Amino acid sequence: MSTTPRDAASGAFVVTLVVNLPIAKPDALDVIAFVSDGEIDGAGTAHPRVGLGAGVWAEVQIPKFADPPPLAVDVCSDVSLAVAREHADRLSAALVRVGWVVRPARRDEA
Repeated sequence: MSTTPRDAASGAFVVTLVVNLPIAKPDALDVIAFVSDGEIDGAGTAHPRVGLGAGVWAEVQIPKFADPPPLAVDVCSDVSLAVAREHADRLSAALVRVGWVVRPARRDEA
């Protein structure tokens, strides 16, 4: 397993979901926006994200330097870890419904 660092999540509280899927960041954000009925904020910028609720959003962290998947979906919250976890659970279930295989991050992936 590669130890190449990924981008860092920007929230105070973060729950990471791992997806073993070869997908580009913009496409992953589109799917997340679709399943969460949200919009992509900052599309086309270096730090796009999808709003999931008040003070909660999802960011996609892709492997660096052409490493293979998995990619990380960070569910971030400025409110609390419990709020981030609640939204991560909802997002995970929604992504599974459209065919993604999602799992929580292991300690060495977070």
